[in-house]
Amino acid sequence: MAAIALQGVGKTYPGKETRHILRNVDFTIADGEFVVLVGPSGCGKSTLLRMIAGLEEISEGAIHIGGERVNETPPAKRGLSMVFQSYALYAHMTVFENIAFSLRLARVPKAEIRSAVQEVARMLQMEHLLERRPPQLSGGQRQRVAIGRAIVRKPRAFLFDEPLSNLDAALRADMRVEIARLHKQLGATMVYVTHDQVEAMTLADRIVVLGPAGVQQIGAPMHLYDRPANVFVAGFIGSPKMNLVPGRLDTDGQLVIGNARIGTHAAIGGGNVTVGIRPEHLVPDAQGPIRGQVLLVERLGADSYVHLSVAGLDKPLMAVVQGEPPVAGVPWAIAPQAGRVHVFDEHGLRLEAPGGSAAIQSTAGTPGISEVA
Repeated sequence: MAAIALQGVGKTYPGKETRHILRNVDFTIADGEFVVLVGPSGCGKSTLLRMIAGLEEISEGAIHIGGERVNETPPAKRGLSMVFQSYALYAHMTVFENIAFSLRLARVPKAEIRSAVQEVARMLQMEHLLERRPPQLSGGQRQRVAIGRAIVRKPRAFLFDEPLSNLDAALRADMRVEIARLHKQLGATMVYVTHDQVEAMTLADRIVVLGPAGVQQIGAPMHLYDRPANVFVAGFIGSPKMNLVPGRLDTDGQLVIGNARIGTHAAIGGGNVTVGIRPEHLVPDAQGPIRGQVLLVERLGADSYVHLSVAGLDKPLMAVVQGEPPVAGVPWAIAPQAGRVHVFDEHGLRLEAPGGSAAIQSTAGTPGISEVA
């Protein structure tokens, strides 16, 4: 296995107007680490993965794999295995033959090929499928074959390009567990591209969030969840999405959203801000500062999503409620949980108090608001 280092990597497409897809991407993936590249369509995450693989030319910067600069190294010589969104299996070959294909090209002895394929089949629990052909397999089985074909080569690192996007929801959940188990079992370096932040949160050791302006934030999943660096990350990480609403930070430190004064912030200065509160961190509170009328209740079983219209806000707030939710059309009051209010400045950047904290102190009559995470 090997570490992968990206140093000032960029990608541009020339034309009448030069298009910068990626600029100054700079981070290192440790040996054995599982890193997920996540972001919306068009942000360059698959392009970045393809540059690591050698399938896209690098416009600027350098990529090192195992300490070796590989900018000019062809894909076949980089020692990487890539699993694509399309399974790219040979329909006329059996599962055994598909997995063994790269070893046969490398003229590995037949006995070693059989041993290697059987070992991979046991690992992926598909010994009973070896004589079948791809048209006889389900989508999840085909994806396991594609992963098995990558594993059998014993690469320096694995690259996954949205491998689960063609599967239904139940199969995606099963394959997430399978890939996480494989990473633990192999101890392999893995780079995984997805637009699904649930996959990112459940699989990654670290997440690289990409947006229109390039890398937005890099960190462990719960660090990004608890301390998003900007409005983009705050709105992208977490399911359901964070409530992001306009607010005001008065010169005396009072934080206001709509007509509700929800606390005091220790940051210097005042002005317009964006306030973020995750739906799961808004709780029913008869004395809560945020009051409105229930517009819609989405009952999902143990949890319900409650949409609340609040005076002074141009869109409803969403709260996640366990147990019996309120009825649509009735007045309702809520309060943020302690330590769960996020504040962003006029540029969309996280607003911190002096000393690196971002404390919101509760106001009289406003229980449950003590500090910003």
